[in-house]
Amino acid sequence: MKQKKIKKQPSFLVKMFMDENDINEKSIVGFTAFIMMVICLGIDIYTGFFGLEFPINEFVFDGFLYITLGAFGIASIDKYVTSKKKINEMTENEEEVTEG
Repeated sequence: MKQKKIKKQPSFLVKMFMDENDINEKSIVGFTAFIMMVICLGIDIYTGFFGLEFPINEFVFDGFLYITLGAFGIASIDKYVTSKKKINEMTENEEEVTEG
C-alpha cells in the first residue's frame, strides 16, 4: 500500500510573515495592544477592589494606547484608500468600454 503525502498547511505565524497573504498584520498588532490594555485595567480594578495597590506606569499604558489607535487608524485608512482605488479603476474600465 502506498501512502498519499498530505501537503501540510503553513501555520498562522508562517502565513503572517509571507509576502502574499490575506492576513492584516496591522489589525493583529492593534488587537493585541488593546487586549493588553484591557488586561492591565482588569488587574487594576481587581487589586483596587481588595485594597491592594497595582501601580501601572503611565508611559506603558500610553504606549499600548498609541499602538492601538495607530494600528487601527492605519488599517482603516488603508482600507479606505484601497476601496477608492478600486472605484477609480472600475470607472476607468467603464470609460474604456464605452469609448471602444
